[in-house]
Amino acid sequence: MGWTQRNIWAGLAMVAGVMVAQAAVACGGLEDACATASGSFHVVTPATIEGASEATRPAVIFLHGWQGRASGTIRNRVLTKPFLDKGYVFAAANGSRSDGSTVGGGWSFREGGRRNDVAFLADVKAALVADHGVDPDRVILAGFSLGGSMVSYAACAAPEAFAGYAPVAGGFWNPLPEVCDGPVRLFHTHGWSDKTFPLEGRVVGNGFTQGDTFAGLNLWRRTNGCDGLRADKFEIGADRWVRRWERCRPGSALEFVLHTGGHGLPSGWAASVMDWVDRMPPLER
Repeated sequence: MGWTQRNIWAGLAMVAGVMVAQAAVACGGLEDACATASGSFHVVTPATIEGASEATRPAVIFLHGWQGRASGTIRNRVLTKPFLDKGYVFAAANGSRSDGSTVGGGWSFREGGRRNDVAFLADVKAALVADHGVDPDRVILAGFSLGGSMVSYAACAAPEAFAGYAPVAGGFWNPLPEVCDGPVRLFHTHGWSDKTFPLEGRVVGNGFTQGDTFAGLNLWRRTNGCDGLRADKFEIGADRWVRRWERCRPGSALEFVLHTGGHGLPSGWAASVMDWVDRMPPLER
């Protein structure tokens, strides 16, 4: 069964203040975020992996959902532990709020937003490279719900900024971008019964409308120059279905995972992302 949002964040109170066994916490602890010029983030680093060099560490930067906080994300052992066990540095970035606070809230992916979040995320990546031995060519940007929307817009605007993009339960809003820079390497996960960000999108407050997930996939296919509309490979599992496009521009990667759950991360999501990273084609510079 897929994880619901309640499943994903359940038990955070039990692990508050508890160190993840495989990790050391940087920047003063779980409550003290690392600072950049325009925001903040939390980070945990993995135990030493035999044969691995700190200078070649992979990393994932994860973006919380609406009104979330990085401090909550970084305590979520269900989310962080699989990455740490594989030698990834795990960073959780903070969104911003209308009052100017940068300790959570939302993400500015439309022109005229509160801050330039694409630039902010580039600063987070730079800090990981400078201070935590992360390989700049091995950083994945991922996010949930509104954070997933931010990931999608970052991939559209700056596809070369990160090695890959993994939005979950969030995508473009209407009107969708007309074009994206490319090629992109994107792994989109969505729930069949998601009612918060349904596959078809929905109208939310103040006239804002979430975009259709399949319209977004069409934009990604055009961006990647995929031959034909149909996916090249299909996988059917007990609780998820996978569509993969491979006849596309060199260096690109596009995969769509539809799971049986609602608005949340499905079980095994982290492992699926890392498997996808392992089979991605080399970066085209």
